[in-house]
This record gives sequence, structure tokens and C-alpha cells, in this order.
Amino acid sequence: MLKIGQFNQLSITRLADAGVYLEAGSYGEILLPRRYVPANAQPETELEVFVYLDSEDRLIATTERPHLQVGECAYLKAVDSSRHGAFFDWGLTKDLLVPYNEQERPIEVGKFYVVHAFLDERTESIVGTTRLAQHLSEFSYYFKQGQAVDLLVYARDELGYRAVVNQTHLGLLYQSEVFQNLRIGDQVSGYIQQIRPDRKIDLTLRKPGVVVEDALAQQILVHLKQRGGSSHFTDKTAPEQIYAEFKVSKAHFKRALGLLYKQKLIQLTPEKTTLL
Repeated sequence: MLKIGQFNQLSITRLADAGVYLEAGSYGEILLPRRYVPANAQPETELEVFVYLDSEDRLIATTERPHLQVGECAYLKAVDSSRHGAFFDWGLTKDLLVPYNEQERPIEVGKFYVVHAFLDERTESIVGTTRLAQHLSEFSYYFKQGQAVDLLVYARDELGYRAVVNQTHLGLLYQSEVFQNLRIGDQVSGYIQQIRPDRKIDLTLRKPGVVVEDALAQQILVHLKQRGGSSHFTDKTAPEQIYAEFKVSKAHFKRALGLLYKQKLIQLTPEKTTLL
């Protein structure tokens, strides 16, 4: 069955001056324009093509690879606007429309946003949205604690960062779990920290089992993060300097550094301590 807004394996039915026509089942034939036709293409040759609607709302195929397919999210740039909404560059000749009623907040041309693509079943057109919570689930029924996942950061608030999880769900990455510089649009590897009683998803960037239980170790991580990921405080730093900053003895400070080093959260040199 043809999947509009996704990649399909389609066979060539016939050659034409405009390109080649591909078998599309109940949709009949779809044109693959000449500029995308591989050399020596013949009838019955099977091609992987992306199917979408052209500027006249006709189904058309391309071998270009867009930044996202239907059902996926990507960090895209708004390049134009009209009375219909905002248009985003998604890697194809025809830009992706995000209608006004699919905008979480007014979109400004020239800025980047995390956009989800979906198929409007009424018109069979591909549409974008920044209202992620209306299209992706915030509730998990199959993720497991400690499971590795792919994350796409799409928002920040007072609790931390909001992220798309495996292109299907939305989760929360608490500020206390972030010890690196994150920005909207960043794609990072993470883990399911827990599934809350309300089935919402808490995330972490640390591997399962890497737990910073020591309060001073946690304080050191915060100290490093606030300084861009590195600090001149090391196990060689004078005791009085350590006490002035952390209000602990040098022995306690060295034990906390050792804990972080064993968990591979920091790198130590005589001159500085660096977050990994």
C-alpha cells in the first residue's frame, strides 16, 4: 500500500519524456521527474522514492531525501509565511506548510522550530505542526526503566527540557539530570529514568547504574556545568580554596572527585576537571 509522505519501493511501469511512471496500486501511476531518474532505468526496475504532493496537489515521487517523513519530527527553519500559515524548508522543492491552527505559538520567519509531520487524511496532504502534544503521546505503556532512547530537545521550562522520545512520545528531562549544554533542536542519546504513576515519562542522559548519590559529587557537577564544563578545581587544589568554594575538606572533595571519575562523568588533569 502506498505511503504518502514516506519512502516507498515502487516499480517503473513505463518511460516518458517527463521522466518515468511508477506503479502505485490504487493510486494508479506516479511520475518520477526525469532529473531524479537513475541512468539505465527500465520498466520493472524497482526504485526507493519519497512520495508527496507537488505544488498542484498531485502525487509525485522524488529520490531526494527530506529532513523528516510523516510521523517524524525534525528541527526546521521557517522560510516564508502566507495567509495559510508558515512554510518550512524540509529538504524538498515544495516547502512544508504549518497552518496557523497547528502552531503552538506564532512562528517567525528565519527561526528554527521542532516540527512534526503528519498526513491530513481528509485531503491526503502532508502538514507540519509545532503542537507536538496533540500528535505525540505523553503517556507510556511499553517503555521500560533504563531503556536506551533517542531524544530530540524541543522546549525548555522551569523543570528542565522537554524532548521527543524515539519520534513517538514526549518526555521530561529534569534540570538536575542535565550536566551538559543543551539547546532546542539537539539530538542526544538518553534513557528512561522512570515511568511515573500517571504514565508520563521521566528521562535521563546518564546510563542506568551511574547514580550520583554523594551530595558533594552532585555539587561538583553543578559547579562544572555552570562554568561551561570545566573548572580549575582538581585534586591538586589547595585545601583553603576548596573550602572557600565547597565548604568541605580536601579529603572529602577528593573522594567525591574519585566517585565521579570512576563513573566516567569527569576527566581529571593536574590543571583542570572536565565534564564528559
